[in-house]
Amino acid sequence: MTQWLAGMPKAELHLHLDGSLRAPRLLQLAAKHGVSLPYKTVEEVEAAYNFSDLQSFLDLYYLGASVLRDAEDFYLLMKDYLEVCRLQNIVHCEIMVEPQTYIPQGVELSVVLEGFDKAIDEAKTGWGQSVKLILSFLRHLPEADCLAMLQTADPYRDHFCAIGLASAEKDFPPANFQTLYREAKDRGYELTAHAGEEGPPAYIRDALQLLSVSRIDHGVRAVEDDELLHQLAADRVPLTVCPLSNVRLCVYDYMSEHRILDLLEQGLCVTVNSDDPAYFGGDLLENFAALESDLAMSKEQALLLVRNGFEAAFLPSEAKIALDEQLQDYLARHP
Repeated sequence: MTQWLAGMPKAELHLHLDGSLRAPRLLQLAAKHGVSLPYKTVEEVEAAYNFSDLQSFLDLYYLGASVLRDAEDFYLLMKDYLEVCRLQNIVHCEIMVEPQTYIPQGVELSVVLEGFDKAIDEAKTGWGQSVKLILSFLRHLPEADCLAMLQTADPYRDHFCAIGLASAEKDFPPANFQTLYREAKDRGYELTAHAGEEGPPAYIRDALQLLSVSRIDHGVRAVEDDELLHQLAADRVPLTVCPLSNVRLCVYDYMSEHRILDLLEQGLCVTVNSDDPAYFGGDLLENFAALESDLAMSKEQALLLVRNGFEAAFLPSEAKIALDEQLQDYLARHP
């Protein structure tokens, strides 16, 4: 099945680009800029990937992102991920960009986007890659800081399809960001937010009701609230689930405990994504493979998950139809 899925056109909707920074590239850029890291080898970096919780991961994540300093760095970061898309046939991707991460290093948004634009243009020209960017905010920072970044991004509005809310979820509820989401909606952004990863099901409900999001990133703790599950299924609210991430960050102890297929069978629009693949042990295809090996995912379930990815994308209907036509063509050749 993994070979069948490898060739199938797919979408990835939950990907933090900094989280795709592989250990060799991390060490290369650290040396380039003279950034001191507590790791000297690829093996030492990868040995640090045994996270105890979300915060222990974030500490390493922000340290890694600190090596990104100039447009060439951001070009290489984007290029490396889009090459994975080409190899795994991820025909459409929606990538979370978090400019607040680079402020401590004095890196401006224009520099970030200069590098990204070059890599995206090459991928679009090279193999027709479809790319959307999500302007993602760090919820451990004050809403005022997020509002300032939203304003900073105004000249680059056409670069982003949506806004998101990431970083540490615990103690930073959706209610803290109502003004941010209201102003982003006024600017025409699509709206999504992380909720129900380490935060309770109530955060999912608040993201829907207080922030007016149309999509939930993660959302797996909805299983603790039957009424919420019924609402999510009835309204076809997409959940961008990240199986390997959930296990690595101890949301589940083992992949065999993951509830993604249960949610799928209950009619929810769940999708498969990699989150931060360099840190969590695999890209999109590896996440699908884990569902097959540990949860006995069927081909029918895999196909439904892929179709959900197209349905949940922040794309116009004609673009979704075109993606589905690619899928139908593939299935005709590889039933």
